[in-house]
Amino acid sequence: MNNSTLSVLKNGIWIYFFLLIFEGALRRWVIPSFSEPLLLIRDVLAVYLLIIAVRNNYYPYNQIVTIVFWIGIISIFTSLFFGHRNLLVALFGARILIIQFPMLFLIGHIFNKQDIINMGKIILWLAIPMAVLITLQFYSPQSAWVNKGVGENIKGAGFSGANGYFRPPGTFSFTSGNVAFFCIVSSFVLYFWLKPQLINKYLLIASSLALIIAIPTSISRSLVFQFIISISFFILVKLSQPGFLKNISQLLIAILTILIISINVNFLDTQVDTLIQRFDNAENAEGGIGGTISNRFLGGLINSFQVLDDNHILFGFGSGTGTSVGSKLLTGDVKYLISEGEWGRLLGENGMILGLTLVLIRIYMSFNYLYLSFKFLRNGDPLPWMLMSIGFIILLQQQLSQPTNLGFYVLIGGLVLASFNKEEKETLQ
Repeated sequence: MNNSTLSVLKNGIWIYFFLLIFEGALRRWVIPSFSEPLLLIRDVLAVYLLIIAVRNNYYPYNQIVTIVFWIGIISIFTSLFFGHRNLLVALFGARILIIQFPMLFLIGHIFNKQDIINMGKIILWLAIPMAVLITLQFYSPQSAWVNKGVGENIKGAGFSGANGYFRPPGTFSFTSGNVAFFCIVSSFVLYFWLKPQLINKYLLIASSLALIIAIPTSISRSLVFQFIISISFFILVKLSQPGFLKNISQLLIAILTILIISINVNFLDTQVDTLIQRFDNAENAEGGIGGTISNRFLGGLINSFQVLDDNHILFGFGSGTGTSVGSKLLTGDVKYLISEGEWGRLLGENGMILGLTLVLIRIYMSFNYLYLSFKFLRNGDPLPWMLMSIGFIILLQQQLSQPTNLGFYVLIGGLVLASFNKEEKETLQ
Protein backbone atom coordinates (compact mmCIF):
# COMPACT_ATOMS: atom_id res chain seq x y z
CA MET A 1 0.00 0.00 0.00
CA ASN A 2 1.16 3.51 -0.80
CA ASN A 3 1.76 5.12 2.60
CA SER A 4 1.13 8.64 1.29
CA THR A 5 -2.25 7.75 -0.24
CA LEU A 6 -3.16 5.66 2.79
CA SER A 7 -2.41 8.63 5.05
CA VAL A 8 -4.61 10.92 2.93
CA LEU A 9 -7.49 8.45 3.09
CA LYS A 10 -7.14 7.91 6.84
CA ASN A 11 -7.01 11.65 7.48
CA GLY A 12 -10.09 12.02 5.29
CA ILE A 13 -11.94 9.45 7.39
CA TRP A 14 -11.00 11.37 10.54
CA ILE A 15 -12.32 14.59 8.97
CA TYR A 16 -15.53 12.72 8.10
CA PHE A 17 -15.79 11.70 11.75
CA PHE A 18 -15.27 15.22 13.13
CA LEU A 19 -17.70 16.68 10.58
CA LEU A 20 -20.28 14.15 11.73
CA ILE A 21 -19.82 15.17 15.36
CA PHE A 22 -19.66 18.94 14.82
CA GLU A 23 -21.63 19.51 11.60
CA GLY A 24 -24.73 20.37 13.64
CA ALA A 25 -22.75 22.84 15.74
CA LEU A 26 -21.53 24.55 12.57
CA ARG A 27 -25.07 24.71 11.18
CA ARG A 28 -26.58 25.98 14.44
CA TRP A 29 -24.00 28.25 16.06
CA VAL A 30 -20.89 28.92 13.99
CA ILE A 31 -22.01 29.59 10.39
CA PRO A 32 -25.80 29.18 10.38
CA SER A 33 -26.10 31.07 7.09
CA PHE A 34 -24.38 28.07 5.42
CA SER A 35 -26.73 25.57 7.05
CA GLU A 36 -28.05 24.05 3.83
CA PRO A 37 -24.68 23.64 2.01
CA LEU A 38 -23.19 22.08 5.16
CA LEU A 39 -25.87 19.40 4.94
CA LEU A 40 -23.97 17.93 1.98
CA ILE A 41 -20.39 18.55 3.15
CA ARG A 42 -19.78 14.91 4.12
CA ASP A 43 -21.08 13.80 0.72
CA VAL A 44 -18.55 16.05 -0.99
CA LEU A 45 -15.77 14.68 1.21
CA ALA A 46 -16.86 11.09 0.57
CA VAL A 47 -16.82 11.65 -3.21
CA TYR A 48 -13.29 13.08 -2.93
CA LEU A 49 -12.05 10.11 -0.90
CA LEU A 50 -13.73 7.56 -3.18
CA ILE A 51 -12.12 9.16 -6.25
CA ILE A 52 -8.70 8.93 -4.58
CA ALA A 53 -9.46 5.31 -3.68
CA VAL A 54 -10.42 4.43 -7.26
CA ARG A 55 -7.32 6.11 -8.71
CA ASN A 56 -4.99 4.31 -6.30
CA ASN A 57 -6.65 0.87 -6.23
CA TYR A 58 -8.06 1.29 -2.74
CA TYR A 59 -11.73 1.23 -3.75
CA PRO A 60 -13.53 -1.54 -1.80
CA TYR A 61 -14.77 -3.60 -4.75
CA ASN A 62 -17.07 -6.43 -3.67
CA GLN A 63 -20.44 -7.84 -4.67
CA ILE A 64 -22.47 -5.95 -2.06
CA VAL A 65 -20.98 -2.55 -2.94
CA THR A 66 -21.46 -3.22 -6.66
CA ILE A 67 -25.09 -4.33 -6.29
CA VAL A 68 -26.02 -1.39 -4.07
CA PHE A 69 -24.19 1.07 -6.33
CA TRP A 70 -26.10 -0.06 -9.43
CA ILE A 71 -29.39 -0.06 -7.55
CA GLY A 72 -28.64 3.59 -6.79
CA ILE A 73 -27.99 4.33 -10.48
CA ILE A 74 -31.11 2.48 -11.62
CA SER A 75 -33.23 4.22 -8.95
CA ILE A 76 -32.45 7.60 -10.53
CA PHE A 77 -33.98 6.50 -13.83
CA THR A 78 -36.98 4.73 -12.27
CA SER A 79 -37.63 7.89 -10.26
CA LEU A 80 -37.63 10.02 -13.40
CA PHE A 81 -39.76 7.67 -15.52
CA PHE A 82 -42.10 6.04 -13.00
CA GLY A 83 -41.82 8.08 -9.78
CA HIS A 84 -41.79 11.73 -8.76
CA ARG A 85 -39.81 12.87 -11.88
CA ASN A 86 -37.68 15.34 -9.89
CA LEU A 87 -33.97 14.99 -10.71
CA LEU A 88 -32.67 16.80 -7.60
CA VAL A 89 -34.76 14.62 -5.28
CA ALA A 90 -33.67 11.47 -7.13
CA LEU A 91 -29.99 12.42 -6.87
CA PHE A 92 -30.30 13.29 -3.18
CA GLY A 93 -31.86 9.91 -2.45
CA ALA A 94 -29.47 7.94 -4.66
CA ARG A 95 -26.39 9.49 -3.02
CA ILE A 96 -27.05 7.22 -0.01
CA LEU A 97 -26.41 4.17 -2.18
CA ILE A 98 -23.87 5.59 -4.64
CA ILE A 99 -21.67 7.63 -2.27
CA GLN A 100 -22.28 6.88 1.40
CA PHE A 101 -22.64 3.10 1.18
CA PRO A 102 -19.24 2.66 -0.54
CA MET A 103 -17.81 5.07 2.06
CA LEU A 104 -18.78 2.56 4.75
CA PHE A 105 -16.73 -0.13 3.03
CA LEU A 106 -13.85 2.27 2.39
CA ILE A 107 -13.56 2.88 6.15
CA GLY A 108 -13.60 -0.88 6.66
CA HIS A 109 -10.90 -1.29 4.03
CA ILE A 110 -8.56 1.48 5.22
CA PHE A 111 -8.78 1.45 9.02
CA ASN A 112 -7.11 -1.12 11.24
CA LYS A 113 -7.69 -2.06 14.88
CA GLN A 114 -5.34 0.60 16.23
CA ASP A 115 -7.23 3.26 14.26
CA ILE A 116 -10.48 2.04 15.83
CA ILE A 117 -9.00 2.14 19.33
CA ASN A 118 -7.63 5.65 18.73
CA MET A 119 -11.06 6.81 17.55
CA GLY A 120 -12.65 5.14 20.56
CA LYS A 121 -10.40 7.14 22.89
CA ILE A 122 -11.35 10.40 21.14
CA ILE A 123 -15.02 9.46 21.43
CA LEU A 124 -14.63 8.97 25.19
CA TRP A 125 -12.90 12.35 25.50
CA LEU A 126 -15.79 13.96 23.57
CA ALA A 127 -18.38 12.21 25.75
CA ILE A 128 -17.44 14.28 28.79
CA PRO A 129 -18.14 17.80 27.41
CA MET A 130 -21.09 16.38 25.43
CA ALA A 131 -22.71 15.21 28.69
CA VAL A 132 -22.20 18.70 30.14
CA LEU A 133 -23.72 20.27 27.02
CA ILE A 134 -26.86 18.11 26.94
CA THR A 135 -27.36 18.77 30.65
CA LEU A 136 -27.31 22.52 29.95
CA GLN A 137 -29.71 21.99 27.06
CA PHE A 138 -32.00 19.85 29.21
CA TYR A 139 -32.41 22.55 31.87
CA SER A 140 -32.38 25.56 29.50
CA PRO A 141 -35.48 26.87 27.70
CA GLN A 142 -35.74 26.28 23.96
CA SER A 143 -35.20 30.00 23.44
CA ALA A 144 -31.70 29.80 24.96
CA TRP A 145 -28.68 30.06 22.67
CA VAL A 146 -27.51 26.60 23.67
CA ASN A 147 -30.75 25.20 22.21
CA LYS A 148 -30.71 27.27 19.01
CA GLY A 149 -32.01 25.42 15.96
CA VAL A 150 -30.42 24.91 12.56
CA GLY A 151 -29.80 28.01 10.47
CA GLU A 152 -31.99 30.91 11.51
CA ASN A 153 -34.41 28.71 13.44
CA ILE A 154 -34.95 30.27 16.86
CA LYS A 155 -37.64 27.82 18.01
CA GLY A 156 -35.04 25.48 19.47
CA ALA A 157 -33.43 22.22 18.37
CA GLY A 158 -34.91 20.11 21.18
CA PHE A 159 -37.57 17.51 20.49
CA SER A 160 -40.63 16.71 22.56
CA GLY A 161 -39.76 14.66 25.64
CA ALA A 162 -41.85 14.54 28.83
CA ASN A 163 -42.74 16.61 31.91
CA GLY A 164 -42.20 19.78 29.88
CA TYR A 165 -38.57 18.91 29.10
CA PHE A 166 -37.16 18.44 25.60
CA ARG A 167 -34.78 15.82 24.29
CA PRO A 168 -31.41 17.61 23.86
CA PRO A 169 -29.52 17.39 20.54
CA GLY A 170 -25.97 18.00 21.85
CA THR A 171 -23.76 19.31 19.04
CA PHE A 172 -26.05 17.74 16.45
CA SER A 173 -28.87 19.22 14.42
CA PHE A 174 -31.38 16.76 15.85
CA THR A 175 -31.69 14.61 18.97
CA SER A 176 -31.13 11.35 17.02
CA GLY A 177 -27.50 12.38 16.54
CA ASN A 178 -27.01 12.70 20.28
CA VAL A 179 -28.57 9.26 20.81
CA ALA A 180 -26.35 7.63 18.16
CA PHE A 181 -23.27 9.29 19.64
CA PHE A 182 -23.88 7.97 23.15
CA CYS A 183 -24.72 4.54 21.73
CA ILE A 184 -21.21 4.36 20.28
CA VAL A 185 -19.86 5.79 23.56
CA SER A 186 -21.49 2.90 25.41
CA SER A 187 -19.88 0.27 23.17
CA PHE A 188 -16.40 1.78 23.60
CA VAL A 189 -16.80 2.37 27.35
CA LEU A 190 -17.72 -1.28 27.84
CA TYR A 191 -14.94 -2.45 25.50
CA PHE A 192 -12.32 -0.49 27.42
CA TRP A 193 -13.62 -1.92 30.70
CA LEU A 194 -12.81 -5.28 29.13
CA LYS A 195 -9.37 -3.98 28.05
CA PRO A 196 -8.52 -1.33 30.69
CA GLN A 197 -4.81 -1.57 29.90
CA LEU A 198 -5.49 0.19 26.59
CA ILE A 199 -6.75 3.46 28.10
CA ASN A 200 -6.14 5.96 30.88
CA LYS A 201 -8.23 4.81 33.85
CA TYR A 202 -9.31 8.33 34.79
CA LEU A 203 -10.62 8.93 31.26
CA LEU A 204 -12.48 5.63 31.42
CA ILE A 205 -14.10 6.50 34.75
CA ALA A 206 -15.00 10.04 33.64
CA SER A 207 -16.51 8.89 30.34
CA SER A 208 -18.44 6.14 32.17
CA LEU A 209 -19.97 8.77 34.45
CA ALA A 210 -20.73 10.91 31.39
CA LEU A 211 -22.61 7.97 29.88
CA ILE A 212 -24.57 7.42 33.11
CA ILE A 213 -25.56 11.10 33.06
CA ALA A 214 -26.43 11.05 29.35
CA ILE A 215 -28.83 8.10 29.46
CA PRO A 216 -31.59 9.78 31.52
CA THR A 217 -30.74 13.30 30.30
CA SER A 218 -31.29 12.26 26.68
CA ILE A 219 -34.90 11.23 27.52
CA SER A 220 -34.39 8.60 24.84
CA ARG A 221 -35.88 5.13 25.01
CA SER A 222 -33.70 4.11 22.06
CA LEU A 223 -30.54 4.89 24.03
CA VAL A 224 -31.84 2.90 27.00
CA PHE A 225 -32.61 -0.12 24.84
CA GLN A 226 -29.29 0.08 23.01
CA PHE A 227 -27.40 0.37 26.30
CA ILE A 228 -29.20 -2.72 27.61
CA ILE A 229 -28.17 -4.59 24.45
CA SER A 230 -24.55 -3.45 24.86
CA ILE A 231 -24.58 -4.54 28.50
CA SER A 232 -25.91 -7.95 27.40
CA PHE A 233 -23.06 -8.32 24.91
CA PHE A 234 -20.61 -7.24 27.63
CA ILE A 235 -21.97 -9.85 30.05
CA LEU A 236 -21.60 -12.58 27.42
CA VAL A 237 -17.95 -11.60 27.05
CA LYS A 238 -17.38 -11.78 30.79
CA LEU A 239 -19.12 -15.14 31.01
CA SER A 240 -16.90 -16.52 28.26
CA GLN A 241 -13.75 -15.60 30.19
CA PRO A 242 -12.06 -17.81 32.82
CA GLY A 243 -13.31 -17.31 36.37
CA PHE A 244 -17.06 -17.49 35.78
CA LEU A 245 -18.13 -16.90 39.40
CA LYS A 246 -15.61 -14.09 39.92
CA ASN A 247 -16.83 -12.33 36.78
CA ILE A 248 -20.47 -12.67 37.85
CA SER A 249 -19.76 -11.27 41.31
CA GLN A 250 -17.84 -8.32 39.83
CA LEU A 251 -20.73 -7.57 37.46
CA LEU A 252 -23.30 -7.70 40.25
CA ILE A 253 -21.23 -5.40 42.44
CA ALA A 254 -20.72 -2.96 39.56
CA ILE A 255 -24.43 -2.91 38.68
CA LEU A 256 -25.41 -2.49 42.34
CA THR A 257 -22.93 0.37 42.74
CA ILE A 258 -24.30 2.15 39.67
CA LEU A 259 -27.87 1.75 40.90
CA ILE A 260 -26.99 3.11 44.35
CA ILE A 261 -25.17 6.10 42.84
CA SER A 262 -28.02 6.80 40.43
CA ILE A 263 -30.65 6.66 43.18
CA ASN A 264 -28.73 8.81 45.65
CA VAL A 265 -27.39 11.49 43.31
CA ASN A 266 -30.07 14.18 43.47
CA PHE A 267 -28.56 15.80 40.39
CA LEU A 268 -30.17 13.12 38.21
CA ASP A 269 -33.58 13.02 39.93
CA THR A 270 -35.29 15.27 37.40
CA GLN A 271 -33.78 13.48 34.41
CA VAL A 272 -34.70 10.03 35.74
CA ASP A 273 -38.27 11.10 36.54
CA THR A 274 -38.61 12.59 33.06
CA LEU A 275 -37.29 9.44 31.41
CA ILE A 276 -39.71 7.30 33.41
CA GLN A 277 -42.57 9.54 32.33
CA ARG A 278 -41.41 9.22 28.74
CA PHE A 279 -41.68 5.44 29.04
CA ASP A 280 -45.12 5.75 30.62
CA ASN A 281 -46.33 7.94 27.77
CA ALA A 282 -44.97 5.52 25.19
CA GLU A 283 -46.50 2.58 27.06
CA ASN A 284 -49.92 4.05 26.47
CA ALA A 285 -49.23 5.08 22.87
CA GLU A 286 -47.45 1.97 21.56
CA GLY A 287 -48.95 -0.84 23.56
CA GLY A 288 -46.13 -1.50 26.00
CA ILE A 289 -42.47 -2.43 25.67
CA GLY A 290 -43.29 -5.28 23.29
CA GLY A 291 -44.94 -2.88 20.86
CA THR A 292 -42.03 -0.45 21.13
CA ILE A 293 -39.45 -3.15 20.38
CA SER A 294 -41.52 -4.47 17.48
CA ASN A 295 -41.96 -1.02 15.94
CA ARG A 296 -38.49 0.38 16.56
CA PHE A 297 -36.05 -2.50 16.56
CA LEU A 298 -37.52 -5.24 14.38
CA GLY A 299 -38.06 -2.87 11.50
CA GLY A 300 -41.70 -3.73 10.78
CA LEU A 301 -41.00 -5.64 7.57
CA ILE A 302 -44.58 -6.87 7.16
CA ASN A 303 -46.02 -3.39 7.71
CA SER A 304 -43.48 -1.97 5.27
CA PHE A 305 -45.30 -3.54 2.32
CA GLN A 306 -48.34 -1.41 3.08
CA VAL A 307 -46.60 1.77 1.86
CA LEU A 308 -46.93 0.68 -1.78
CA ASP A 309 -50.08 1.09 -3.85
CA ASP A 310 -50.95 -0.68 -7.10
CA ASN A 311 -49.42 2.08 -9.24
CA HIS A 312 -46.03 2.06 -7.51
CA ILE A 313 -45.56 -1.55 -6.45
CA LEU A 314 -42.78 -2.30 -8.97
CA PHE A 315 -40.69 0.90 -8.97
CA GLY A 316 -41.87 2.82 -5.92
CA PHE A 317 -42.53 6.54 -5.54
CA GLY A 318 -38.96 7.49 -6.43
CA SER A 319 -35.57 7.77 -4.76
CA GLY A 320 -35.39 10.52 -2.14
CA THR A 321 -39.14 10.72 -1.53
CA GLY A 322 -38.71 9.41 2.00
CA THR A 323 -36.03 11.94 2.99
CA SER A 324 -36.65 15.27 4.71
CA VAL A 325 -34.94 17.17 1.89
CA GLY A 326 -36.95 15.25 -0.69
CA SER A 327 -40.25 16.02 1.01
CA LYS A 328 -39.27 19.69 1.25
CA LEU A 329 -38.49 19.87 -2.46
CA LEU A 330 -41.60 17.93 -3.49
CA THR A 331 -44.20 19.48 -1.17
CA GLY A 332 -42.60 22.55 0.41
CA ASP A 333 -42.90 20.94 3.85
CA VAL A 334 -40.74 18.57 5.90
CA LYS A 335 -42.77 15.44 6.65
CA TYR A 336 -42.79 11.69 6.14
CA LEU A 337 -44.20 11.10 2.66
CA ILE A 338 -43.68 7.34 2.75
CA SER A 339 -42.75 5.76 6.08
CA GLU A 340 -41.02 6.68 9.31
CA GLY A 341 -39.41 3.22 9.33
CA GLU A 342 -36.34 2.50 7.24
CA TRP A 343 -37.55 -0.69 5.57
CA GLY A 344 -40.78 1.02 4.63
CA ARG A 345 -38.77 3.89 3.11
CA LEU A 346 -36.62 1.49 1.08
CA LEU A 347 -39.66 -0.32 -0.32
CA GLY A 348 -41.66 2.87 -0.81
CA GLU A 349 -38.90 4.69 -2.68
CA ASN A 350 -37.60 1.83 -4.80
CA GLY A 351 -40.48 -0.63 -5.20
CA MET A 352 -40.66 -4.35 -4.61
CA ILE A 353 -37.66 -5.52 -6.64
CA LEU A 354 -34.96 -2.95 -5.80
CA GLY A 355 -36.34 -2.08 -2.35
CA LEU A 356 -36.64 -5.66 -1.16
CA THR A 357 -33.12 -6.37 -2.44
CA LEU A 358 -31.80 -3.52 -0.28
CA VAL A 359 -33.70 -4.80 2.76
CA LEU A 360 -32.30 -8.31 2.27
CA ILE A 361 -28.77 -6.91 1.92
CA ARG A 362 -29.13 -5.08 5.22
CA ILE A 363 -30.43 -8.23 6.90
CA TYR A 364 -27.54 -10.25 5.47
CA MET A 365 -24.92 -7.71 6.58
CA SER A 366 -26.30 -7.54 10.13
CA PHE A 367 -26.44 -11.28 10.75
CA ASN A 368 -23.25 -12.10 8.86
CA TYR A 369 -21.22 -9.51 10.76
CA LEU A 370 -22.76 -10.66 14.04
CA TYR A 371 -21.63 -14.19 13.25
CA LEU A 372 -18.12 -13.02 12.31
CA SER A 373 -17.87 -10.92 15.48
CA PHE A 374 -18.80 -13.95 17.57
CA LYS A 375 -16.02 -15.94 15.88
CA PHE A 376 -13.55 -13.20 16.80
CA LEU A 377 -14.86 -13.23 20.37
CA ARG A 378 -14.26 -16.98 20.61
CA ASN A 379 -10.68 -16.32 19.47
CA GLY A 380 -10.16 -13.81 22.28
CA ASP A 381 -10.88 -10.52 20.44
CA PRO A 382 -13.98 -8.75 21.86
CA LEU A 383 -13.66 -5.56 19.75
CA PRO A 384 -15.88 -6.63 16.82
CA TRP A 385 -18.40 -8.13 19.23
CA MET A 386 -18.74 -4.95 21.29
CA LEU A 387 -19.02 -2.81 18.15
CA MET A 388 -21.76 -5.12 16.91
CA SER A 389 -23.63 -4.58 20.19
CA ILE A 390 -24.79 -1.33 18.60
CA GLY A 391 -23.90 -2.15 15.00
CA PHE A 392 -26.40 -4.99 14.67
CA ILE A 393 -29.53 -2.84 15.02
CA ILE A 394 -27.98 0.10 13.17
CA LEU A 395 -26.92 -2.02 10.19
CA LEU A 396 -30.26 -3.81 10.24
CA GLN A 397 -32.70 -0.91 10.23
CA GLN A 398 -31.12 2.45 11.07
CA GLN A 399 -33.13 5.17 9.35
CA LEU A 400 -30.91 6.68 6.62
CA SER A 401 -33.20 9.47 5.41
CA GLN A 402 -31.72 11.87 7.99
CA PRO A 403 -28.09 12.86 7.18
CA THR A 404 -26.75 12.49 10.74
CA ASN A 405 -28.27 9.01 11.09
CA LEU A 406 -26.76 8.14 7.73
CA GLY A 407 -23.35 9.37 8.92
CA PHE A 408 -23.43 7.18 12.02
CA TYR A 409 -24.56 4.20 9.91
CA VAL A 410 -21.52 4.69 7.67
CA LEU A 411 -19.13 5.27 10.59
CA ILE A 412 -20.25 2.40 12.79
CA GLY A 413 -20.61 -0.01 9.88
CA GLY A 414 -17.13 0.95 8.70
CA LEU A 415 -15.63 0.44 12.15
CA VAL A 416 -17.27 -2.98 12.41
CA LEU A 417 -15.76 -4.01 9.07
CA ALA A 418 -12.37 -2.59 10.05
CA SER A 419 -12.42 -4.57 13.29
CA PHE A 420 -12.34 -7.77 11.19
CA ASN A 421 -9.06 -6.75 9.56
CA LYS A 422 -5.90 -8.53 10.60
CA GLU A 423 -3.00 -6.51 11.95
CA GLU A 424 -1.15 -6.83 8.65
CA LYS A 425 -4.11 -5.03 7.04
CA GLU A 426 -5.71 -7.72 4.97
CA THR A 427 -8.87 -6.57 3.28
CA LEU A 428 -12.15 -8.20 4.28
CA GLN A 429 -13.59 -9.91 1.22
